[in-house]
Amino acid sequence: MAGAAVLPVAVFGCRPRVAGGVCFLEERVVVHAAGAGCLRLHFEQKWHSFIPGTEKSRGVQALAVSPDRRFLGVSEASAEQPVLAVYELTEERARLKKVLAGADELPAREVVSLAFSPDSRFLVAATAPPEGQLACWLWEKAQLAAVVRVPAAGDGPCQVSFNPQDNTQVCITGNGFFKLFKYSEGHLKQMNLQRGEPENYLCHAWLSEEEVICGTDTGKLSLFETGELQWETTLEYRKPPKEERTTRKGSESLYTFLACSSDASSEPAFEDSDSKQHSLPQISAVAAYSKGFACSPSPGVVLLFEKTVEQELYEEKQEVWLPQDQFSTEPKESCKQDITSICFSPSEETMVVSTNKNQLYMFVLTELFQKTSFFKYLSFPLHSNSITGLDMCVWKPILATCSLDRSVRIWNYKTNNLELCKEYQEEAYTVSLHPTGLFCLVGFSDKLRFISLLYEDMHVFKEFAVKKCKECSFSNGGHFFAAVNGNVIQIYSSITFENISNLQGHTGKIHAIKWSADDTKFVSCDTHGAVYAWNLLTSKKESECVLKTCIYSSISLTYDAKIIFAVGSDQTLKEISESSIQQEVSAYDVVYTTVAVSRSGRMVFVGTSLGTIRAMKYPLTLKKDFNEYQAHAGAVTKMTVTSDDQYLLTASEDGCIFIWKVHDKEGGAPTGKKELEYAEEVLIMRSDINEKSQAILDLQICVKDLQTESDYELRLKDMYFDGKIKSLEENFTREIDLLKNKYQLQKDRIHPSFYSICLLLTESDSCQKLSMEKDKYQELQVKSQKMEEEYEKKLHHLEESKSKALKELKEFYEKKLADKSALLEEAKENMKKQIQAHEEMEKQIYEDGDAEILELKDKYERQLLEEKESNIQLRGEIGVLNKRLNSLQKELKDRNRDIEEMRLEQQKLQDIIRSLQKEILALKTEVKERTDTILEKEKQVYDLKMKNQELLNFKFLLSQRIEEFKKQVESRDSDIGKMKKQRQEVSNTLIWPLLSPLKLKMNITQLQQKMKAMAREMHRERQDMETFIKRFKADLYHCAGFIQHPRKLKNGVRELYSKYVQAVDADLQQQYMKQQERHDRNLEILRKKVMKDKEMDQAAYLRIIQENVSLIKEINDLRQELRVAHAHVHRLQSALALNKKKEVQDTAPSSEPLSSPSVLRLNPEMESEKIIEMQQLEIHYLRDQIQVLTCPGSASFDEKSS
Repeated sequence: MAGAAVLPVAVFGCRPRVAGGVCFLEERVVVHAAGAGCLRLHFEQKWHSFIPGTEKSRGVQALAVSPDRRFLGVSEASAEQPVLAVYELTEERARLKKVLAGADELPAREVVSLAFSPDSRFLVAATAPPEGQLACWLWEKAQLAAVVRVPAAGDGPCQVSFNPQDNTQVCITGNGFFKLFKYSEGHLKQMNLQRGEPENYLCHAWLSEEEVICGTDTGKLSLFETGELQWETTLEYRKPPKEERTTRKGSESLYTFLACSSDASSEPAFEDSDSKQHSLPQISAVAAYSKGFACSPSPGVVLLFEKTVEQELYEEKQEVWLPQDQFSTEPKESCKQDITSICFSPSEETMVVSTNKNQLYMFVLTELFQKTSFFKYLSFPLHSNSITGLDMCVWKPILATCSLDRSVRIWNYKTNNLELCKEYQEEAYTVSLHPTGLFCLVGFSDKLRFISLLYEDMHVFKEFAVKKCKECSFSNGGHFFAAVNGNVIQIYSSITFENISNLQGHTGKIHAIKWSADDTKFVSCDTHGAVYAWNLLTSKKESECVLKTCIYSSISLTYDAKIIFAVGSDQTLKEISESSIQQEVSAYDVVYTTVAVSRSGRMVFVGTSLGTIRAMKYPLTLKKDFNEYQAHAGAVTKMTVTSDDQYLLTASEDGCIFIWKVHDKEGGAPTGKKELEYAEEVLIMRSDINEKSQAILDLQICVKDLQTESDYELRLKDMYFDGKIKSLEENFTREIDLLKNKYQLQKDRIHPSFYSICLLLTESDSCQKLSMEKDKYQELQVKSQKMEEEYEKKLHHLEESKSKALKELKEFYEKKLADKSALLEEAKENMKKQIQAHEEMEKQIYEDGDAEILELKDKYERQLLEEKESNIQLRGEIGVLNKRLNSLQKELKDRNRDIEEMRLEQQKLQDIIRSLQKEILALKTEVKERTDTILEKEKQVYDLKMKNQELLNFKFLLSQRIEEFKKQVESRDSDIGKMKKQRQEVSNTLIWPLLSPLKLKMNITQLQQKMKAMAREMHRERQDMETFIKRFKADLYHCAGFIQHPRKLKNGVRELYSKYVQAVDADLQQQYMKQQERHDRNLEILRKKVMKDKEMDQAAYLRIIQENVSLIKEINDLRQELRVAHAHVHRLQSALALNKKKEVQDTAPSSEPLSSPSVLRLNPEMESEKIIEMQQLEIHYLRDQIQVLTCPGSASFDEKSS
């Protein structure tokens, strides 16, 4: 096996449009579809556990968690058929338990919904409509228990679920149907009969053992109890609520996610949309919980319904909206996401939803009740489109990505957190991180931007006019960066931002660029199969390897830059060194899209178009020696290995990012070094510091104001309580006086014993009241003291925090001042040293300059003397050249005259050529037509021969019958001979006039065929002549190139004349004469054959007609004789029975017409006329058959003549 292995430790992404897209496993653990598998996520501790799909998986289509939360059912799309898999959810990692569906067991395009039974024994699956199926599995035994067909009215969502209390009852909804099935004895039997108009049910949920709530595409909620409709309501389309908040100006959005990132967006602002277009409500998701259910009737909102005692069974209690991104370029778009699935935690304290734009949100139900509330992100916002760029840095454990969703994001792969995210108005195609992690380079559709990564923002520091930059990269030292501008690679300085050099040479689109470790070498590849290695010191190609049949998509370099690994469209991994391909490793019917090499050089990683990752060891082998891992649901777009070889980072078209832990099985740990210490420095703008200090000052002022307010409130409370005590004392004294007066009156009236008793009672009551009032007063005093102590503590705490903050700021700025002062002192010392060095340099420069001036003076004096001598020589040469020039001008004039004469001759030759071309075309068409007529004649002759053979066979049969008849009627030979002579005379008179129009038809068809052959030959000759003219023009153009060379021109014209005039005329005439003679001979031979065949056919035809007439006549004679014989026999019988009168009377009428044989015999003239009519009908029939064999024109002519 391969020595390289990887393990996924984090996944940033979510797969949209998955049935049951998110489910709770524990109170803080959820599972959702991501890439080509599922992801277990603890959204507080931020740990990830990836569950890869089966082999050849193309992504999850539906998932379901068992009620005991021990098993996970997954429906995966595959190239051949859908796959159903069940995983056991252990504490460490999920384990594949069973693979259920195959092509034979479940023949369907895709499985769109899954559900477990309450006891987790059964797994039910629904396939895609309109020809849907419902299949029930005993999944532990991998046994298909029952299948039933569920036809639908059309395409659309389909959902299936088990009754939460009954293992045998299943509910399925879809476009036009709501059905309940009961499983018994290996069959699924329908329980309900659907009534009313069919609805398009998008989702449903079980509220109890008998109640099912369903949502339709028209916003209608329907409650069914045991299959019967009990309650129904229609929800309206919801608009986002208005809430005034301060919004940030500008066209860019920014997210900052630190330790508590999800709390920052808990209460976003919404604004009412200006557009008046209202969409129809549509219940896209519904889920049940103990108090009622939750549903989503409109994009971006979830309504919570609770059960009531009134007539309406359920009443809306709360609406929860998705958070609006107030910093986005389109803030209102975030609340337009369709909510595809809803789930509740086991304790029903948390609700999590997934959307169609790859986002996950959560809402805590234990919060204070509000009519309108808002979701917050489950962890952080994810990419919603294909990722186009990925890069990492050396100083920090971060990676940068960009996507077609117009956002740039900074991720921390150590803490599994999103640190920065900013959205722009243009699409981002590529991103590169500076090695320090403080800057990044992003290629947009309009410009290339150099961006500073601040503490809470991304600041565009510099822009470059590079449109649609698809690749950019910082050097390993960070002092240079490269950007692709069309077919040119531009190298810039990261310090001065100057364009240092341009690398030109690529003819196709550049797909990948890489720097060597020492930044002296640069490698690039393009779509025309070129891999170039550039030397950056000379800005020239150092080596190249071109394979035009391959479209390269990615390259990678070893640490020493001696070996290049390249992948492309030809399904191989190429190892290139020394300008040649050293080795090609097959991909086994998969296209490699990206490649990365570890720093140690022992491991090679490749990504495929199917989304899988392959890990190989180096050196490569031609065997299938690699580990393949299911990861992404789309093609892998980018891949890189961290500088310490500990992590592999991959990104894909499905919008997911995978962090893989790298294990080198043969070499042990990836590196023998200790774990790197990452930098913690961040950038911050001076304006941000000023804002922070101003905020601190504002807070200090607020603290002072609060302190004064609290003092004032305490004084007011003291005054209030003092006044209250005084009023109570006054009331008490009044009551005491009143009681004393009453007491005196009662004392006077009542008996002394009773008086003493009453006195005791009143004293006890007053004492109790006084004690109560004292207790109240003491409690109030205690409360006021506590309030004072609390406010004092708060003030003390604020003063301490203020003093601490001031101390920290003082220390920070004192350190900065000390550093700056030290730097100033160093700079002063450096300035002094530089001034001294400068003075020394000036002296040396002056001395060297004087010496160089003397040397240059001597040098240039010598050069001046040499130039004068050479000038004299050149003057003599110029005189000679002038004479030569005059002679050449005369020769040019003569050559021009010759050229004009040659042009006139050329025109004449062209006219001759045109006339010859016309003749050639005419001859060719004639030859072609003649060949066509010959072929047609041969076909006709063949058909006539076949017909003649059939007639001979028929003749043989007739001859046999004739012999039989001759034996029977030998006595009638003389009469038959006479009738034959008469028939011959009549047939001669009838047939010979018909033969003349047949000859005319044959002549007409021959002439028409000749015309067609001539036309075809002319067309062919025209085509040949056009090609001949094109060749002549090309040769003439080539000859015209020698117009400055008369001799070559003359020779060229002679060659043209000999090639196209003399040779062509002689060859054409000879070939034409030979072909004409040959065709004439063939025509004469064929004509003779045709005439002979015609004569033979006519003779045979006449003979057959005559024999047929004679035979018919003989048959008629025999019939007449037979009738006469029958009559004679009947007459003899009647003569023998004369004694019987009745018989004589009965036989008398029948014997009267047979008394004389002359009456029974037919009239010979009538008989001959009937025979002639029958023969004429046969002649017409034969003529029709001949017309079918001949052309349509001759057939119409025969009809007219007949």
